[in-house]
Amino acid sequence: MAAIQRFIQVGWQLRVFFSENVFAPDNPVLRDALADAGPRKALVVLDDALAQAKPDLQAQIETYFTAHAATVRLVRPPMFACGGERAKNSHSLVNEIYSQLQRHHVDRHSYLVAVGGGALLDVAGFAAATAHRGIRLVRIPTTTLSQADSGVGVKNGLNAFGQKNFIGTFSPPFVVINDFQLLSTLSPRDKRAGYVEAVKVACVRDAAFFAELERDAERLAGFEPAAMRQLIRRCAELHLDHLATAGDPFEKDSARPLDFGYWVAHKLEQLSHFAMSHGEAVAIGVAVDVIYSRNTGLLEPAAAARILDLLEKLGFKLFASELLNANNADLPALLSGIEEFREHLGGELSVTLLAAIGRSTEAHSLDPAVIAAAVVELRAR
Repeated sequence: MAAIQRFIQVGWQLRVFFSENVFAPDNPVLRDALADAGPRKALVVLDDALAQAKPDLQAQIETYFTAHAATVRLVRPPMFACGGERAKNSHSLVNEIYSQLQRHHVDRHSYLVAVGGGALLDVAGFAAATAHRGIRLVRIPTTTLSQADSGVGVKNGLNAFGQKNFIGTFSPPFVVINDFQLLSTLSPRDKRAGYVEAVKVACVRDAAFFAELERDAERLAGFEPAAMRQLIRRCAELHLDHLATAGDPFEKDSARPLDFGYWVAHKLEQLSHFAMSHGEAVAIGVAVDVIYSRNTGLLEPAAAARILDLLEKLGFKLFASELLNANNADLPALLSGIEEFREHLGGELSVTLLAAIGRSTEAHSLDPAVIAAAVVELRAR
Protein backbone atom coordinates (compact mmCIF):
# COMPACT_ATOMS: atom_id res chain seq x y z
CA MET A 1 0.00 0.00 0.00
CA ALA A 2 1.37 3.41 -0.98
CA ALA A 3 1.91 5.90 1.82
CA ILE A 4 3.22 9.40 2.32
CA GLN A 5 5.11 10.08 5.53
CA ARG A 6 6.71 13.22 6.89
CA PHE A 7 8.33 14.02 10.22
CA ILE A 8 6.67 17.15 11.64
CA GLN A 9 8.48 18.86 14.49
CA VAL A 10 6.82 21.59 16.55
CA GLY A 11 8.85 23.93 18.73
CA TRP A 12 7.54 25.59 21.88
CA GLN A 13 8.94 28.37 24.01
CA LEU A 14 7.88 28.21 27.65
CA ARG A 15 8.68 31.38 29.61
CA VAL A 16 8.39 31.72 33.39
CA PHE A 17 8.94 35.15 34.91
CA PHE A 18 9.44 35.90 38.60
CA SER A 19 8.16 39.21 39.85
CA GLU A 20 6.33 40.90 42.72
CA ASN A 21 3.22 43.07 42.61
CA VAL A 22 2.61 42.07 39.01
CA PHE A 23 -0.50 44.26 38.77
CA ALA A 24 1.23 47.45 39.90
CA PRO A 25 0.83 49.86 36.94
CA ASP A 26 4.57 50.59 36.87
CA ASN A 27 5.49 46.87 36.73
CA PRO A 28 6.22 46.14 33.05
CA VAL A 29 6.55 42.33 33.28
CA LEU A 30 3.03 41.36 32.23
CA ARG A 31 2.75 44.15 29.64
CA ASP A 32 6.08 43.27 28.04
CA ALA A 33 5.30 39.55 28.04
CA LEU A 34 2.12 40.24 26.07
CA ALA A 35 3.62 42.87 23.75
CA ASP A 36 2.47 42.19 20.20
CA ALA A 37 1.49 43.98 17.02
CA GLY A 38 -1.37 46.26 17.99
CA PRO A 39 -3.61 46.04 21.07
CA ARG A 40 -4.91 42.57 21.88
CA LYS A 41 -7.92 41.50 23.89
CA ALA A 42 -7.70 39.78 27.27
CA LEU A 43 -10.22 37.96 29.44
CA VAL A 44 -9.14 37.59 33.08
CA VAL A 45 -10.44 34.69 35.19
CA LEU A 46 -9.83 35.31 38.90
CA ASP A 47 -10.06 32.84 41.78
CA ASP A 48 -12.92 34.11 43.93
CA ALA A 49 -11.28 33.00 47.19
CA LEU A 50 -8.21 35.05 46.31
CA ALA A 51 -10.41 38.02 45.40
CA GLN A 52 -12.09 37.81 48.81
CA ALA A 53 -8.74 37.56 50.59
CA LYS A 54 -7.40 40.52 48.59
CA PRO A 55 -10.38 42.88 48.22
CA ASP A 56 -8.36 45.43 46.22
CA LEU A 57 -7.11 42.92 43.65
CA GLN A 58 -9.98 43.31 41.16
CA ALA A 59 -9.51 47.07 41.05
CA GLN A 60 -5.73 46.64 40.71
CA ILE A 61 -6.20 44.35 37.71
CA GLU A 62 -8.60 46.77 36.02
CA THR A 63 -6.28 49.72 36.70
CA TYR A 64 -3.31 47.80 35.29
CA PHE A 65 -5.01 46.99 32.01
CA THR A 66 -6.33 50.55 31.69
CA ALA A 67 -2.76 51.83 32.08
CA HIS A 68 -1.54 49.47 29.35
CA ALA A 69 -4.53 49.54 27.02
CA ALA A 70 -2.28 50.34 24.05
CA THR A 71 -0.85 46.81 24.39
CA VAL A 72 -3.69 44.72 25.76
CA ARG A 73 -7.34 45.58 26.42
CA LEU A 74 -9.50 43.99 29.11
CA VAL A 75 -12.78 42.92 27.47
CA ARG A 76 -14.75 42.96 30.76
CA PRO A 77 -14.09 43.16 34.51
CA PRO A 78 -12.35 40.04 35.87
CA MET A 79 -14.56 36.98 35.80
CA PHE A 80 -14.75 35.32 39.22
CA ALA A 81 -14.45 31.55 39.39
CA CYS A 82 -14.28 28.93 42.13
CA GLY A 83 -10.98 27.23 42.79
CA GLY A 84 -10.04 23.87 44.25
CA GLU A 85 -11.11 20.46 43.02
CA ARG A 86 -14.77 21.47 42.75
CA ALA A 87 -13.73 23.63 39.79
CA LYS A 88 -12.44 20.49 38.07
CA ASN A 89 -15.33 18.20 38.98
CA SER A 90 -17.86 19.58 36.49
CA HIS A 91 -17.96 21.31 33.11
CA SER A 92 -19.90 24.33 34.33
CA LEU A 93 -16.87 26.59 34.77
CA VAL A 94 -15.44 25.57 31.39
CA ASN A 95 -18.75 26.43 29.76
CA GLU A 96 -18.86 29.81 31.53
CA ILE A 97 -15.39 30.63 30.21
CA TYR A 98 -16.36 29.49 26.69
CA SER A 99 -19.41 31.76 26.87
CA GLN A 100 -17.34 34.81 27.79
CA LEU A 101 -14.71 34.06 25.15
CA GLN A 102 -17.42 33.85 22.49
CA ARG A 103 -19.38 36.86 23.72
CA HIS A 104 -16.34 39.14 23.65
CA HIS A 105 -14.87 37.71 20.42
CA VAL A 106 -11.64 36.60 22.07
CA ASP A 107 -9.63 35.03 19.24
CA ARG A 108 -6.46 32.96 18.90
CA HIS A 109 -4.25 36.07 19.07
CA SER A 110 -5.95 37.24 22.26
CA TYR A 111 -5.27 36.18 25.84
CA LEU A 112 -7.03 34.24 28.55
CA VAL A 113 -5.34 35.30 31.80
CA ALA A 114 -5.92 32.85 34.66
CA VAL A 115 -5.13 34.11 38.17
CA GLY A 116 -5.47 31.38 40.79
CA GLY A 117 -4.33 28.03 42.10
CA GLY A 118 -3.57 24.87 40.17
CA ALA A 119 -7.17 23.67 39.82
CA LEU A 120 -8.37 26.96 38.34
CA LEU A 121 -5.33 27.05 36.03
CA ASP A 122 -6.23 23.52 34.89
CA VAL A 123 -9.80 24.48 34.00
CA ALA A 124 -8.89 27.78 32.35
CA GLY A 125 -6.07 26.06 30.49
CA PHE A 126 -8.45 23.41 29.16
CA ALA A 127 -10.84 26.13 27.98
CA ALA A 128 -8.00 28.06 26.34
CA ALA A 129 -6.63 24.96 24.61
CA THR A 130 -10.00 23.96 23.15
CA ALA A 131 -11.69 27.27 22.28
CA HIS A 132 -10.82 28.13 18.67
CA ARG A 133 -8.36 25.17 18.92
CA GLY A 134 -6.10 27.31 21.07
CA ILE A 135 -6.20 30.75 22.67
CA ARG A 136 -3.06 32.19 24.24
CA LEU A 137 -3.03 31.23 27.92
CA VAL A 138 -1.35 33.39 30.56
CA ARG A 139 -0.95 31.67 33.91
CA ILE A 140 -0.49 33.70 37.07
CA PRO A 141 -0.29 31.00 39.77
CA THR A 142 -1.24 32.03 43.30
CA THR A 143 -0.26 29.00 45.42
CA THR A 144 3.12 27.50 46.23
CA LEU A 145 1.97 24.27 44.56
CA SER A 146 1.09 25.95 41.27
CA GLN A 147 4.09 28.32 41.25
CA ALA A 148 6.52 25.47 41.86
CA ASP A 149 4.87 22.71 39.83
CA SER A 150 1.56 22.61 37.98
CA GLY A 151 1.52 26.21 36.83
CA VAL A 152 4.82 25.84 34.96
CA GLY A 153 3.86 22.61 33.16
CA VAL A 154 2.03 21.85 29.92
CA LYS A 155 -0.98 19.90 31.24
CA ASN A 156 -4.59 20.92 31.76
CA GLY A 157 -7.22 18.60 33.21
CA LEU A 158 -10.74 18.01 34.47
CA ASN A 159 -11.92 15.21 36.72
CA ALA A 160 -14.56 12.83 35.36
CA PHE A 161 -16.00 9.37 36.09
CA GLY A 162 -14.44 9.48 39.54
CA GLN A 163 -10.93 9.77 38.10
CA LYS A 164 -8.48 12.63 38.43
CA ASN A 165 -7.67 14.44 35.16
CA PHE A 166 -9.61 11.97 32.99
CA ILE A 167 -10.27 14.81 30.52
CA GLY A 168 -7.46 17.14 29.51
CA THR A 169 -4.95 18.51 27.06
CA PHE A 170 -1.24 19.04 26.62
CA SER A 171 -0.84 22.71 25.73
CA PRO A 172 2.01 24.95 26.87
CA PRO A 173 1.00 28.36 28.23
CA PHE A 174 2.01 31.49 26.36
CA VAL A 175 3.69 32.77 29.51
CA VAL A 176 3.76 32.11 33.27
CA ILE A 177 4.30 34.85 35.83
CA ASN A 178 5.06 33.90 39.43
CA ASP A 179 4.29 36.73 41.85
CA PHE A 180 5.43 35.85 45.37
CA GLN A 181 3.21 38.55 46.90
CA LEU A 182 0.11 36.64 45.77
CA LEU A 183 1.00 33.90 48.28
CA SER A 184 0.68 36.18 51.30
CA THR A 185 -2.91 35.28 52.22
CA LEU A 186 -2.49 31.50 51.97
CA SER A 187 -3.13 29.35 55.04
CA PRO A 188 -0.15 27.41 56.46
CA ARG A 189 -1.67 24.24 54.94
CA ASP A 190 -1.69 25.78 51.47
CA LYS A 191 1.73 27.39 51.82
CA ARG A 192 3.15 24.01 52.76
CA ALA A 193 1.45 22.13 49.90
CA GLY A 194 3.99 23.11 47.26
CA TYR A 195 6.93 21.91 49.32
CA VAL A 196 6.20 18.29 48.52
CA GLU A 197 6.66 18.94 44.80
CA ALA A 198 10.12 20.28 45.56
CA VAL A 199 10.94 17.17 47.59
CA LYS A 200 9.58 15.00 44.77
CA VAL A 201 11.55 16.62 41.96
CA ALA A 202 14.70 16.71 44.10
CA CYS A 203 14.32 12.99 44.79
CA VAL A 204 14.13 12.10 41.11
CA ARG A 205 16.47 14.71 39.58
CA ASP A 206 18.74 16.67 41.94
CA ALA A 207 20.49 15.38 45.07
CA ALA A 208 22.08 18.79 45.70
CA PHE A 209 18.65 20.44 45.79
CA PHE A 210 17.47 17.76 48.21
CA ALA A 211 20.39 18.66 50.51
CA GLU A 212 19.39 22.33 50.27
CA LEU A 213 15.85 21.44 51.33
CA GLU A 214 17.23 19.52 54.32
CA ARG A 215 19.40 22.50 55.26
CA ASP A 216 16.47 24.91 54.96
CA ALA A 217 13.80 22.65 56.46
CA GLU A 218 13.37 24.68 59.66
CA ARG A 219 13.13 27.97 57.74
CA LEU A 220 10.64 26.45 55.31
CA ALA A 221 8.54 25.01 58.12
CA GLY A 222 8.38 28.56 59.53
CA PHE A 223 7.48 29.91 56.04
CA GLU A 224 10.47 32.22 55.86
CA PRO A 225 9.99 34.23 52.61
CA ALA A 226 13.55 33.95 51.29
CA ALA A 227 13.60 30.18 51.73
CA MET A 228 10.18 29.84 50.07
CA ARG A 229 11.26 31.97 47.10
CA GLN A 230 14.36 29.82 46.58
CA LEU A 231 12.32 26.59 46.78
CA ILE A 232 9.75 27.82 44.26
CA ARG A 233 12.31 29.13 41.79
CA ARG A 234 14.52 26.02 41.84
CA CYS A 235 11.56 23.65 41.70
CA ALA A 236 10.10 25.51 38.71
CA GLU A 237 13.50 25.47 37.01
CA LEU A 238 13.86 21.71 37.44
CA HIS A 239 10.38 21.14 36.02
CA LEU A 240 11.20 23.25 32.96
CA ASP A 241 14.53 21.46 32.55
CA HIS A 242 12.70 18.14 32.57
CA LEU A 243 10.19 19.30 29.95
CA ALA A 244 12.95 20.70 27.74
CA THR A 245 15.51 17.90 28.02
CA ALA A 246 13.78 14.62 28.89
CA GLY A 247 12.43 14.21 25.36
CA ASP A 248 8.80 13.46 26.27
CA PRO A 249 6.99 16.70 27.25
CA PHE A 250 3.61 15.44 26.01
CA GLU A 251 3.97 12.04 27.70
CA LYS A 252 3.82 9.75 24.67
CA ASP A 253 5.95 7.15 26.46
CA SER A 254 5.03 5.25 29.60
CA ALA A 255 7.67 6.62 32.00
CA ARG A 256 6.66 9.66 34.08
CA PRO A 257 9.48 10.57 36.52
CA LEU A 258 7.70 13.70 37.74
CA ASP A 259 4.69 11.57 38.71
CA PHE A 260 6.69 10.01 41.54
CA GLY A 261 4.17 9.14 44.27
CA TYR A 262 1.19 10.01 42.08
CA TRP A 263 -0.39 6.57 41.67
CA VAL A 264 -1.07 6.62 45.42
CA ALA A 265 -1.83 10.35 45.57
CA HIS A 266 -4.51 10.37 42.89
CA LYS A 267 -6.28 7.41 44.51
CA LEU A 268 -6.12 8.97 47.99
CA GLU A 269 -7.64 12.20 46.72
CA GLN A 270 -10.45 10.21 45.17
CA LEU A 271 -11.00 8.05 48.28
CA SER A 272 -11.14 11.17 50.48
CA HIS A 273 -13.65 12.78 48.09
CA PHE A 274 -10.98 15.42 47.58
CA ALA A 275 -11.03 16.50 51.24
CA MET A 276 -7.32 15.65 51.18
CA SER A 277 -5.31 18.26 49.27
CA HIS A 278 -3.09 17.29 46.37
CA GLY A 279 0.04 18.19 48.31
CA GLU A 280 -0.98 16.12 51.31
CA ALA A 281 -1.77 13.15 49.09
CA VAL A 282 1.51 13.41 47.18
CA ALA A 283 3.47 13.45 50.46
CA ILE A 284 1.88 10.14 51.44
CA GLY A 285 2.36 8.77 47.93
CA VAL A 286 6.04 9.66 47.98
CA ALA A 287 6.38 8.01 51.40
CA VAL A 288 4.74 4.78 50.16
CA ASP A 289 7.00 4.61 47.11
CA VAL A 290 10.13 5.48 49.12
CA ILE A 291 9.45 2.59 51.51
CA TYR A 292 8.60 0.33 48.57
CA SER A 293 11.93 1.29 46.92
CA ARG A 294 13.81 0.55 50.14
CA ASN A 295 12.03 -2.75 50.84
CA THR A 296 12.70 -4.05 47.33
CA GLY A 297 16.41 -3.31 47.62
CA LEU A 298 16.52 -0.35 45.23
CA LEU A 299 17.13 2.41 47.78
CA GLU A 300 19.55 2.49 50.70
CA PRO A 301 17.76 2.58 54.11
CA ALA A 302 19.64 5.74 55.11
CA ALA A 303 18.42 7.57 51.99
CA ALA A 304 14.84 6.47 52.64
CA ALA A 305 15.07 7.71 56.23
CA ARG A 306 16.31 11.11 55.03
CA ILE A 307 13.33 11.52 52.70
CA LEU A 308 10.72 10.50 55.27
CA ASP A 309 12.32 12.70 57.91
CA LEU A 310 12.38 15.72 55.58
CA LEU A 311 8.69 15.34 54.71
CA GLU A 312 7.82 15.27 58.40
CA LYS A 313 10.07 18.24 59.22
CA LEU A 314 8.24 20.23 56.56
CA GLY A 315 4.97 19.46 58.34
CA PHE A 316 3.47 16.62 56.30
CA LYS A 317 1.60 13.69 57.80
CA LEU A 318 2.60 10.41 56.18
CA PHE A 319 -0.49 8.37 56.97
CA ALA A 320 -4.20 8.74 56.23
CA SER A 321 -7.03 6.38 57.12
CA GLU A 322 -7.97 6.14 53.43
CA LEU A 323 -4.92 3.91 52.98
CA LEU A 324 -6.89 1.24 54.86
CA ASN A 325 -10.10 1.50 52.80
CA ALA A 326 -11.33 -1.79 51.32
CA ASN A 327 -13.27 -2.32 48.09
CA ASN A 328 -16.24 -4.64 47.47
CA ALA A 329 -13.92 -7.65 47.22
CA ASP A 330 -12.48 -6.81 50.65
CA LEU A 331 -9.16 -5.88 49.06
CA PRO A 332 -7.32 -2.61 49.73
CA ALA A 333 -9.00 0.07 47.62
CA LEU A 334 -5.58 1.65 47.14
CA LEU A 335 -4.57 -1.21 44.83
CA SER A 336 -7.14 -0.21 42.22
CA GLY A 337 -5.14 2.98 41.83
CA ILE A 338 -2.38 0.99 40.13
CA GLU A 339 -4.52 0.02 37.15
CA GLU A 340 -6.18 3.44 37.02
CA PHE A 341 -2.72 5.01 36.89
CA ARG A 342 -1.62 2.67 34.09
CA GLU A 343 -4.76 3.39 32.11
CA HIS A 344 -4.37 7.13 32.59
CA LEU A 345 -0.80 7.02 31.31
CA GLY A 346 -1.45 4.45 28.58
CA GLY A 347 0.82 1.58 27.60
CA GLU A 348 2.40 -0.67 30.15
CA LEU A 349 2.45 0.14 33.83
CA SER A 350 5.44 2.33 34.61
CA VAL A 351 5.81 3.53 38.20
CA THR A 352 8.73 5.74 39.22
CA LEU A 353 10.78 4.42 42.14
CA LEU A 354 14.10 5.57 43.57
CA ALA A 355 17.55 4.08 43.12
CA ALA A 356 19.13 6.93 45.09
CA ILE A 357 18.31 10.49 46.06
CA GLY A 358 18.50 12.30 42.74
CA ARG A 359 18.20 9.15 40.61
CA SER A 360 14.97 7.37 39.65
CA THR A 361 14.15 4.07 38.01
CA GLU A 362 10.99 2.57 36.55
CA ALA A 363 9.04 -0.48 37.77
CA HIS A 364 6.51 -2.25 35.55
CA SER A 365 4.80 -4.20 38.30
CA LEU A 366 4.13 -3.67 41.99
CA ASP A 367 3.88 -6.32 44.70
CA PRO A 368 0.68 -5.85 46.76
CA ALA A 369 2.33 -7.43 49.81
CA VAL A 370 5.16 -4.89 49.74
CA ILE A 371 2.63 -2.07 49.36
CA ALA A 372 0.68 -3.41 52.35
CA ALA A 373 3.88 -3.54 54.41
CA ALA A 374 4.59 0.09 53.53
CA VAL A 375 1.10 1.10 54.71
CA VAL A 376 1.59 -0.78 57.97
CA GLU A 377 4.92 0.97 58.54
CA LEU A 378 3.46 4.41 57.87
CA ARG A 379 0.55 3.70 60.22
CA ALA A 380 2.98 2.75 62.97
CA ARG A 381 5.19 5.76 62.22
